[in-house]
This record gives sequence, structure tokens and C-alpha cells, in this order.
Amino acid sequence: MSVNLKGKSFLTDLELSKEEYLQLLDIAQTLKNETLIGKEHLILKGKILGMIFQKPSLRTRVSFEVGITQLGGSGIYLGPDEIGIGKRETTEDIARVLSRYVDCIMARVFGHNIVEDFAKYATVPVINGLSDYTHPCQALADLMTIKEKLGVTSDFILTYIGDGNNVANSLAFSAAVLGFDIRIASPKGYELDKKVVKLVQDRMKKSGKGSIELFDSPEKASEGTHVLYTDVWASMGQEAEAKKRKIDFEGYQINMNLIKKADPRCIILHCLPAHYDEEIIKDAADHENSAIFDQAENRLHAQKALMVSLIR
Repeated sequence: MSVNLKGKSFLTDLELSKEEYLQLLDIAQTLKNETLIGKEHLILKGKILGMIFQKPSLRTRVSFEVGITQLGGSGIYLGPDEIGIGKRETTEDIARVLSRYVDCIMARVFGHNIVEDFAKYATVPVINGLSDYTHPCQALADLMTIKEKLGVTSDFILTYIGDGNNVANSLAFSAAVLGFDIRIASPKGYELDKKVVKLVQDRMKKSGKGSIELFDSPEKASEGTHVLYTDVWASMGQEAEAKKRKIDFEGYQINMNLIKKADPRCIILHCLPAHYDEEIIKDAADHENSAIFDQAENRLHAQKALMVSLIR
């Protein structure tokens, strides 16, 4: 039960082939189904996951720690005060030291260069638990949720409403790998980075599948879509911009109007935490088509599949 990723790192979704991505989703679903009926999977018995956090998190910490425990291993939490990346020690030295102690490193950081440095100098796999560039573990769980609810991993439209941030980047990269259509509606000045768009277009052109479209109108982007997805207007570390962003993002909200414009089967996703009545109204989050909490649960199963495939 694994993809041939042993010894590799997972920093962006674009690093996976379509076959590897699909295999990870299959493993995640198997682990989920069998865990729900009480079957144990002590596949990583005795293995240790080092969890580095520059940014606090509910879902990332709990899902990784529970995941490695359910697989028979254990996790060590290393907060910002315990390591002091780039202050007390260089990233290079931290990576080399931890490689002597643990079997895998998961890092949730501010700058993407930090996870790149960890991967460069570590001799064990490194998982990007979140950086300012990508959030690949989130996207993996998102695609698992879409597959569960819609039964597909391609031939659908995903509409993302909001900031062209790390989550949007990872969703776009996943679209490039799997070949589905993605629409991103953002206010002026907050669009998806042009370099990201180019990477996605090049991968789609090579495979001949998928498309990416940028919109300034959430309404137009939502017409006939199969997935409505959003994220907070101001992410962690952007607190100083929150007031301005609240003005700039007005109207970029998942609400009943957008749901009516979408396909009747459309599922609603949000990577959480949610700021209700900003990027999503509470009624939309609680809608019968909402899969937000299934999506949160699937972080656990998708990351277990990832750890099994990287460490085993």
C-alpha cells in the first residue's frame, strides 16, 4: 500500500505525476474506509515524524500527529520558540540534525525557501505542511473530498473565489496534474501570480487536459461550476492588511446567489478557519452541498497516505 515516493520530499503538488497523485488518493480512501471499520494500519511502527511549526495550526498539527500515531509511529512537535529557524540555528543545520533523529520532517512555515532548504539538506523526506507559496497537503485532501462527493478527479470545474494565495496555487497545480478545469475569481491586485499561471498552462498544454481561467467576477466564474471553494481574505501574517483587504474583497463571497449559479451537484469547500459573513456566509457553509468538514477530516487520511508513501 504505497506509491513509489520513498525518500522523496513533497513541497508542491506539481512535483507529482498524474499516476502518483491518483495512487495517493486511492491509498487515502482505503486507509479512511478501513480505519472507520476499526482496522489498524501499523505500517510505520517505530517511525518518528518531526513537526516544525513557525505558524500555529489546528488542522495541520492534529491531523499529522493523529495520522502518524494511527500508523504506529509518533510525532514530535517543535514550535517556533524551540527552534528559532534562522535565528538560533541555520535551516541547513536544523535539517541535518533532525535527519539523525527522525524519519520524516513536516514543516509549516512562512517562506517557501525554508522548506526548500530543509529538503536540500535533510537526508529524510520533507513534507510542506504550508508555506507562503503552496499548501499541497490541503489540495490533496481537497481532491480526495471531490472524488468522494462527485466521483471524479477530472472532467469537472472548480471555482476558487478570493485571494490568489498558496491554497489557490496548490489547487491550480493540482488542476494541471489531474487535468480538470479551474476558474479563479480575484479582485484586482490579488490575482494568481503570472508565473504560477504559466507553469499551470505549460503542464496542461503538455497533457492536453484541463484549463485555467482568471475572472474578476465571482458570478461569471461560478456559472455551472461543480466546486465552489474559498479561503479567508487575510491569511496568518497579513493581519496588518486585514482592514484594507476587507474593503478590496467585498463581493468575493460564497453566498446563496453563487450557489444558485453553480451546477445543482456543486459542492462547497473551505480550507478553514472561516470568517463567516466575509468570504463565506454561514448558510452557505451549512448548506446541504457543503463538504467543508469532510474536507477537514480528509486532511488526516490524505496525509497518512503521503507519510506511508514517503517513509515506508
